[in-house]
Amino acid sequence: QVQLVESGGGLVQPGGSLRLSCAASGIILNVVTVDWYRQTPGKERELVATITRGGNTYYTDSVKGRFTISGNAAKNTVWLQMNSLKPDDTAVYYCSTYLRTRYWGQGTQVTVSS
Repeated sequence: QVQLVESGGGLVQPGGSLRLSCAASGIILNVVTVDWYRQTPGKERELVATITRGGNTYYTDSVKGRFTISGNAAKNTVWLQMNSLKPDDTAVYYCSTYLRTRYWGQGTQVTVSS
């Protein structure tokens, strides 16, 4: 049974940083592509960042230069380091992966506000 558990969200002031974690069980993350998505009420879920099994990364334009996705095979965890946060980054963040079907975590709330 595949489970993804996100953590690390919270309230932060504009310009601040947070590091989100995605811990997995039932699947080895470094052999699949892992994505971070975010969603705000009334909007579609948006792909934010991706890390492939080969370690290649992708970022949506709005977070390039501010967010970094990385993984640790020994901990079976993928992180999303978010720096220079803006109010527009406020959302529920989800990690996700695909192995015959798409799996989602429960999400973690990130709120950027003064």
